[in-house]
Amino acid sequence: MLNLFMLLLERVGLIIVLAYILMNFNYFKQLMHQRETWRAKWQLTLMFVIFALLSNVTGVVIRDSQILSGQLYTHLAPDTSLANTRVLTIGVSGLVGGPFVALIVGTISGIYRFYIGGANAFTYFISSLLIALVSGYVGRYYLKVRRYPPILIGIAIGATLEVIQMACILIFSEQTAHAWSLVSFIAIPMILINSIGTAIFLSIIITTIKQEEQMRGVQTHEVLQIANETLPYFREGLTESSAFKAAQIIKDLMQVSAVAITNRQDILAHVGAASDHHVPQKEILTDLSKAVIQSGQIKEAHSKAEIGCHHPNCPLEAAIVIPLHIQNKVVGTLKLYFTDAHRLTFVEKQLATGLANIFSSQLELGQAETQSKLLKDAEIKSLQAQVNPHFFFNAINTISALVRIDSEKARKLLLQLSQFFRSNLQGARNNTITLDKELQQVEAYLSLEQARFPDRFTIDFDINPSAHNALLPPFIIQVLVENAIRHAFKNRRADNLVKVTVQPAAQQLYVEVKDNGSGIPEDKLPYIGKGIVHSESGGTGSALENLNLRLSGLYGPASLLKIQSSDQGTTVSCYIPYHFDHDQGGALQ
Repeated sequence: MLNLFMLLLERVGLIIVLAYILMNFNYFKQLMHQRETWRAKWQLTLMFVIFALLSNVTGVVIRDSQILSGQLYTHLAPDTSLANTRVLTIGVSGLVGGPFVALIVGTISGIYRFYIGGANAFTYFISSLLIALVSGYVGRYYLKVRRYPPILIGIAIGATLEVIQMACILIFSEQTAHAWSLVSFIAIPMILINSIGTAIFLSIIITTIKQEEQMRGVQTHEVLQIANETLPYFREGLTESSAFKAAQIIKDLMQVSAVAITNRQDILAHVGAASDHHVPQKEILTDLSKAVIQSGQIKEAHSKAEIGCHHPNCPLEAAIVIPLHIQNKVVGTLKLYFTDAHRLTFVEKQLATGLANIFSSQLELGQAETQSKLLKDAEIKSLQAQVNPHFFFNAINTISALVRIDSEKARKLLLQLSQFFRSNLQGARNNTITLDKELQQVEAYLSLEQARFPDRFTIDFDINPSAHNALLPPFIIQVLVENAIRHAFKNRRADNLVKVTVQPAAQQLYVEVKDNGSGIPEDKLPYIGKGIVHSESGGTGSALENLNLRLSGLYGPASLLKIQSSDQGTTVSCYIPYHFDHDQGGALQ
């Protein structure tokens, strides 16, 4: 019995060694990840059929509980039996591939075992089908949950399948005494072998897949770390400075011999080996890089000749060159170089490909962010230009009328208008100005309006002293004050009050303009600041709409104007982030 166990262990060893060798090929690793597909099932079927046939011909021949020979057999005498690892191969095929694979493997293995002959050969055909069904349906469950059976389950299934084989021998044998004698001799060794073999076979598959998953986890961590550290530089675009910093990070983390980044014409950065002749601001040297830029396809080189560098002392022996894209257009390349060609493996290629995709996305995001900023700035400048024209026309008319009546006052107003123009031009060049400068614009505006309507209204300022250097969008207070003066009081000539409040509030600056006018009609109030709203005084609401657009563009929707109105007056307010001009001093309250 011990001799039989050792001989069968040798046969199992042959199957296990073959399985181990196969699982070290990337092709079979991928096959194990895709085993639920029909393509993978057919390939697994072919692999296990070969194992099953090999198991049949490498069995141990037995006659009357005696081991006759351990050589290869293709045909047996009628009074002999064959102890082999057929049950192991059929069982594992079912656990790995499910019922479809197991039934085909079991059928072919059973037919071949029947062909070999020996005592009660048909029994082994029946047992092969039963073993295939049992293992296949166990494997089906694990296929559905996308897992492999645990090792302990494999041991139990392996033993159960061999018990089924022994039961078939006893049930279907024509000579009960002979069958019982055979089972007594082979049962324990074969049950042990099948259990051990199934466990080892599954452990090879599971361990290999876990190692690959761990390696992918490490690679994912590396990719994320590289992506995180290079993000600020690739968002700046492909410049010599950003490319050098990114290339240094990639080289250190990926531990390659050299890293280079190019645009379509020039080397922007080369860090590592061969940096003496692969120099930034030089034209691209290698034919490989030129080919990648032209084709937009990843290229590999496994020799100096394939790299195409014509420098006689270039130490680079292998390279991966990956195109960098912005909106499907090749804008440059990422190049990983190796001084030892054997270090260029499938893993490095996959890692580099993933990084290039991330870097391309970072470049696109950087470009989109730049364009968004430019567009937002252009929109703000355009809105600033739209806010003030009607005021300029009124001011010029007022000064023209005063020239003949009070030339000195006209001169002072002209200076105020000049100051207002100057402030307007400065505001058009900046998205924010200090509160002090904004109040100077308001004073200039009020001087011109008071000249048009003497003693018509009173302006009260409640300004926190600590906020004078706070930054806010230009014209924000002036527009709100102008809007109140033009629309709040209708034809009322006295007791018209406008109060301007600016106060720090935690991390924000609170701006409020309040009047004691007749209020905004209820049917129009929901639309003020959101679109065109015609009023009896001739306004359209465009000033408040434009102001809302400016605030939203600079600070987001939380800064939009809040409007409260009744027949006792109107309050327009907003909260903006509290920043101040460091050059002028200031403190956050």
